[in-house]
Amino acid sequence: MPIYKMNGKKDGKQKYRVRVNYTDRLGKARQIDRVAYGLDEAKQLERELNYQLKHETPTAKMTVQDLYDEYIEVKKHEIRETSLDKTKKNLKRYVLEPLGNVKIDKLTIPVLQKWKENIEQKNLSIKTRQNKYSEFRALLNYAVKMEYLSQNPLIKVGNFKAPLQPKKEMQYYTADEFKKFIQKAKEEAIQSENKGYMHKWHYYVFFNIAFYTGLRKGEIHALQWTDIKDGYLSVTKSIAQKLKGGDRITPPKNRSSIRTIQMPEPLIQILNEHYERCKSIIGFNDSYYITGGERPLRDTSIQNELKKYAKLANVKAIRVHDFRHSHASLLANEGINIQEIARRLGHSKINITWETYSHLYPREEERAINILNKIV
Repeated sequence: MPIYKMNGKKDGKQKYRVRVNYTDRLGKARQIDRVAYGLDEAKQLERELNYQLKHETPTAKMTVQDLYDEYIEVKKHEIRETSLDKTKKNLKRYVLEPLGNVKIDKLTIPVLQKWKENIEQKNLSIKTRQNKYSEFRALLNYAVKMEYLSQNPLIKVGNFKAPLQPKKEMQYYTADEFKKFIQKAKEEAIQSENKGYMHKWHYYVFFNIAFYTGLRKGEIHALQWTDIKDGYLSVTKSIAQKLKGGDRITPPKNRSSIRTIQMPEPLIQILNEHYERCKSIIGFNDSYYITGGERPLRDTSIQNELKKYAKLANVKAIRVHDFRHSHASLLANEGINIQEIARRLGHSKINITWETYSHLYPREEERAINILNKIV
């Protein structure tokens, strides 16, 4: 634990840097640097820092930044890289920036209430604000689990509450709207092929897979020809395009997302035709991605093509994720069991599916009214 003489004096006393080396809870080498004036004062400061490191409780010296570093180190072995990346971004910007240097035992209810008020002032949607709260709560729950805190003070503050207002209407394509949309996509692909290009077929196939299976965007990106067998699609991986370093193959969102889905005849035919088309590519093999070839389609280009086809078909432009809603709404309107819809979508819990799509069962409502109408 060295003491370094530095340039400068104060009140006639020499300036010194006191550096204390120690190892944190994760076995990483750390340093504490402080400045003192006068050799005796520097030695006293060194003794105090040494005492604190040996005798203070973890809570007394742990800052929010320290807790974050430990938490992220643990979580990187427990969750997907995409989920970890999202957690890091949320915590760094909305928790570490305002509170990083605060000791965790100083996170009182007034301090956290002030943090919440500051978040309220930002131009964020209620869902986004609630996500920030959830990330912070999970961080402090970890501190409770590790016995750095006796309880989570953020829970007493409570999450952000949405004002009472009508629920935003879900966007999706009906079967008729999808037929108009996909017809324009097919026409574009044919025109492109006539000019000697076949890349437009990949978009056409992508949107068909999205509508007929309800797969997530990253799951479609990761599909290879080896994932098709006897009319079934095997979903075992996903591809993230927003992580540093380029495309990253990751596990699906959760354990339930690893699934095998039976394909309808129209999609089987589309994929068979696409496979024959792709076989003409020099170097093609079954490890190629179904939509993209050697490299998956780009997220931005998919959304651009989607908007173009929607405009040509004179139907509303929806998001790529809304094709997932389209798949679920089609099945729900036909009275398909909610458990089967949850399985096809890869939801971890059926209540997630029910909360999202229960309002899409109009035929059940009509049947209920018909029964009640018969009571006279």
